[in-house]
Amino acid sequence: MTREQAMARHAELAEQIRAHDYAYYVLARPVISDQEYDRLYRELVDLERAFPELVTPDSPTQRVGGAPLPEFGQVRHAVPMMSLDNTYSTGEVREFVGRVQRLLPGEKLEWVVEPKVDGVAVSLHYENGVFTVGATRGDGTVGDDITANLKTIRSVPLRIPSAHAGARATSTAPDGSGPKLRPPRVLEVRGEVYLTRRGFEKLNAERIEAGEEPFANPRNAAAGSLKQLDPRIVAKRPLEIVLYGIGQAEGDGIPATQAELLSWLKELGFKTPEKHWLCRTTDELFEAISALDKLRPELPYETDGAVIKLNSFALRERCGATAKAPRWAIAYKYPAEQAQTRLRAITVQVGRTGALTPVAELEPVFLAGSTISRATLHNEEELRRKDIRVGDIVIIEKAGEVIPAVVGVVKEKRTGAEKPFAFPRHCPECGTPVSRESIAGETGVIWRCTNRDCPARIRGRIEHWCSRGAMDIEGAGEVLVAQLVKSGLVRDVADLYRLELDQVAALERMGEKSARNFLDNIEASKQRDLWRLIFGLGILHVGAGVAKSLARHYATLDELAKASRDELTQIEDIGPVIAESVYAWFNDPVNQRLVERLRSAGLNFKSSLHRPADAKGPFAGKTFVLTGTLPNMTREQATAKIESLGGRVSSSVSSKTDYVLAGADPGSKLEKARRLGVRVIDEAEFLRLAGEAKK
Repeated sequence: MTREQAMARHAELAEQIRAHDYAYYVLARPVISDQEYDRLYRELVDLERAFPELVTPDSPTQRVGGAPLPEFGQVRHAVPMMSLDNTYSTGEVREFVGRVQRLLPGEKLEWVVEPKVDGVAVSLHYENGVFTVGATRGDGTVGDDITANLKTIRSVPLRIPSAHAGARATSTAPDGSGPKLRPPRVLEVRGEVYLTRRGFEKLNAERIEAGEEPFANPRNAAAGSLKQLDPRIVAKRPLEIVLYGIGQAEGDGIPATQAELLSWLKELGFKTPEKHWLCRTTDELFEAISALDKLRPELPYETDGAVIKLNSFALRERCGATAKAPRWAIAYKYPAEQAQTRLRAITVQVGRTGALTPVAELEPVFLAGSTISRATLHNEEELRRKDIRVGDIVIIEKAGEVIPAVVGVVKEKRTGAEKPFAFPRHCPECGTPVSRESIAGETGVIWRCTNRDCPARIRGRIEHWCSRGAMDIEGAGEVLVAQLVKSGLVRDVADLYRLELDQVAALERMGEKSARNFLDNIEASKQRDLWRLIFGLGILHVGAGVAKSLARHYATLDELAKASRDELTQIEDIGPVIAESVYAWFNDPVNQRLVERLRSAGLNFKSSLHRPADAKGPFAGKTFVLTGTLPNMTREQATAKIESLGGRVSSSVSSKTDYVLAGADPGSKLEKARRLGVRVIDEAEFLRLAGEAKK
């Protein structure tokens, strides 16, 4: 292929992939299969490898950058990024409308109502249609340069048509609906980066599995993700974006109203709010606020309010702004279900990684269908920021209607007897000084006990090892583990395999039969697959998914233990932070002795998931979803078989799903599979595909 041919093919591939990204990530209407998309992408990668000079910043291959940044640069906003005034009162909304009308006497006002996405405000700067700089709001004047992180969000277009607005191109829009608008020479688009509810739940589950502190809410998760200096970490976070405004814009054809702007941005390929309302009267405004409130549970993301904006940009200019907020917009916050109760005390829990987590001990209060007596306070920084004191009357809210959270303090009810909480500088379990030094993949906001022999850390490690997701040792609950550690019978997971019947039977509430069952379960755990053992070791950042990736790559634990950092980073799902954590764990002499003791106890160090690089199973590259009860296999057995044959199991049905394996009493996943045209199979068909059909 000549260079001219390569240039032409590169431009064609890049344009096709951008269009498919738009169809998939913005419209949620893919037009080609994942395999076809992967083929186009691989061809582009190969072409750029053969002709490196063709690589441009806006190439679809450049979404995830290389090495982590030493620090974020600063970006000065050409037009200030102001925040909005908030109100919880419908009366104040009426007052706001009245104020704007007084600023614009005689003008007929129109309003646009949009969902208030609970995310992080960002700006995207395009020059001649190419995404050049992305930034946070910061202080409104200067923000952080997070360009590399924003590029990892697949719904952010790296290129949009490059000419003056109002001109028409001969090609069609990404959704195939007709000619596409071209943007101004300079265009700054503004919006919010957020996590969907499902993405947030998945991310927190992965963090808990990996021994990391879960995020308090989706907004904190989005903000924490964008603060990462390594874009490869950000790329693994399920971030989304919605765009609804502009800052700097140079060129002709800029829309004159908010309603026109939303349509224009959508035509240019940006992801805009799913729904907005154009209101011409105050009554229509309140009808829109009410309609959005009813719609909120159906939205995939958290939204705690409605943003009300004057529709006309010309009238906005006449309204102006205060020092911190525009006079032409306001955010109406919907009242959350909250309750007030007294904070009796603050206790501190120590996790298996040594993390100290403050917990609010509350006078029991009924909220959203359940009685709440405890709520997490996350960390010392959160305590200080909210000025939470023991004895305070606090406001409790179920974050996302699930997680109890202390959202504030009723300071008017303070008597003077309330006491600030002194966060411990020594571990409450073992008395060891705590450290706030940052570790791989974290900011330094978490205090940790540095004593690996701390009883709380030992209990956490044993409970994690015995958990169902790891070595699945039934009977090893919190109470029994506490007794084993307190009695000195168990100091690490290898000690479990040295326990004797009379030792366990002598513990409180055990007896010989219970002790024998427990020891039988420990014995059975010796045959667990390698990925469970890796997960059970409790290596920081190594959840079940990462453990499976390692077990697919390495045939034995010994091979994994010898792996270098560079070798580990070549594995799917393993970035530099995880690689460093795994490498450090296996090169720690204490951990090396633990591995040898587990070997001597007879545990399985071989992986059933391992497949040589040149061997592919019948399910290689296939994604399965399980639903219902299978006649002869448990879900765990079916999952293990799929993964051992090269496939993967997902928890939800999407257009990327290859098979839904359905048993008796299937749930809504079966209906969704049929709606999407996903192939549904039963156990017999599954075994036939696996090459195990009964003769």
